[in-house]
Amino acid sequence: MSRMLIWNSEKTRAREDFTRRSFLSVGSVALAGLTLPNLLRAEQLQGGGSTHRSIIMVYLSGGIAHQDTVDLKPNAPADVRGEFSPISTAVPGIQISEHLPRLAKVMDRLIVLRSIVGLRDEHTSWQNLTGYPMDNARRDGRPNVGGVVSNLQGLAKPLAPAAVDLFPTMKHTPYNSGGAGVLGRQFDPVKADGARLNVMKLKDISKSRLLDRKKLLDALSAKRRESDAEFRAFDTYQQQAIDVLTSSKVIEALDVEREESQTLERYGRGSSKHLGDGAPLWNDQLLMARRLVEAGVRCVTVAYGFWDTHGNNFGHLKTHLPTFDQGLSALVEDLYQRGLDQHVTLLVWGEFGRTPKINSKAGRDHWARVNSALLAGGGMPTGQVIGSTDAQAGEAKDRPIDYRDVLATVYHNLGIDSSVLIRDRSEIPIPILPAGSRPIPELV
Repeated sequence: MSRMLIWNSEKTRAREDFTRRSFLSVGSVALAGLTLPNLLRAEQLQGGGSTHRSIIMVYLSGGIAHQDTVDLKPNAPADVRGEFSPISTAVPGIQISEHLPRLAKVMDRLIVLRSIVGLRDEHTSWQNLTGYPMDNARRDGRPNVGGVVSNLQGLAKPLAPAAVDLFPTMKHTPYNSGGAGVLGRQFDPVKADGARLNVMKLKDISKSRLLDRKKLLDALSAKRRESDAEFRAFDTYQQQAIDVLTSSKVIEALDVEREESQTLERYGRGSSKHLGDGAPLWNDQLLMARRLVEAGVRCVTVAYGFWDTHGNNFGHLKTHLPTFDQGLSALVEDLYQRGLDQHVTLLVWGEFGRTPKINSKAGRDHWARVNSALLAGGGMPTGQVIGSTDAQAGEAKDRPIDYRDVLATVYHNLGIDSSVLIRDRSEIPIPILPAGSRPIPELV
């Protein structure tokens, strides 16, 4: 019996199943118009619409130099400490780079993790998004955080997808995000870049044509609807599915020009042009992320900047850190000023740190032994640094934090126990994260 139609004997199972479903790909819903109505139906049965928890994950493609941003070593030798000096922040005793003055002012609303370990030396986003190295994640079809959230929590609001992926398509393919993997493509985050955004705008299928297809479905099932109460009720959710496709809710959230000019100035604009083979340094995406979670999206992933500084590390950072500083500090301010800090978790990190010793090209190479990250919101106790590195920022000195524990913390803030097993599309139980991953005690 098809799971697309909810019969009386399957109502309980259907409610449990479809409430975990995310917004399906626009094309498949437009053509079939079936699964999304069931999702909307189940959401209403469970009384959706309550305050939801969200995650904004900002992935720093290429791996930013931790010792030149949030873990400076002013007493190290010159070929280790580099060109930058530390400055004081809003929290006594915590210092960060002189090129991050705005973030320094909001340090009381931030958490700095300085001792992240367990990462591999690989230029990919897969570890950050799934908790597994890329080869393992691809081989086993590990779902990324957006896919997990879509599967387990579904829609927070009727006309907003559970997860939106703002990653642009980057030249270095492993930087690009995966999807829901073995959970099934129906749980993939909605891609909102370039051509895919045009699909969301119904560029290739007009609203009138979409409505014509709805009429066809109505005509084919007319007799059934006359005698079947389930089908009569189904019509309401069929219409809601059409409403999702023709709604401007998500499109409007992505349109930052709707913000006041002062907000745009506060965030700074950056540029949509890609840097190197990585992501653009585009602050509009940070503002889009805030607008999307306010619109009801549970998970937003952003690829931001390019930080693979094998050469001219300090020149690159001097040029790009001011934009980074402006955009991220504005996002942090917004989380708190707009009352989002208890429900939205912000995580900013890259795939690894950089070498303690500066190379002959005035750059820093890959360094997977230790990395740093920034967190904010999520109801967490902020204004603190967790962990430290040795005198050269090359090894975790105390309180090593496994990178998968960072993801476990994010899941915890979303209301998801990452130690439980979830079922893939073949109903086989799989772990969300590797065994032993636990939320960071100081933050939960």
